[in-house]
Amino acid sequence: MSSEPHDPREIPTLTETIEAGAEAAARPFDFEAAHEAILAETLQSTDSLLRQAAREIDARRFESLFERLRAELPALVERLMREQTAAAGEPDEARD
Repeated sequence: MSSEPHDPREIPTLTETIEAGAEAAARPFDFEAAHEAILAETLQSTDSLLRQAAREIDARRFESLFERLRAELPALVERLMREQTAAAGEPDEARD
């Protein structure tokens, strides 16, 4: 292959393509390094996605809990107020 700048209008010949492929094939492929890199990236991505999902789940749980509290608290306060009002009207002996 020549070291001259490549003109995009030039179509590579079959021998140039074979030579380029042979050069790439001459370099050994490190399967262990590829395996480690893929594994590391996958674990990092999985960790990030799971942490984000946990935050979203926690946010939804909090919102759900707060909505339940908002719905149930008025009835709870009203019931306790009625119980306290009723207890305040009873004689002291009846409360013991």
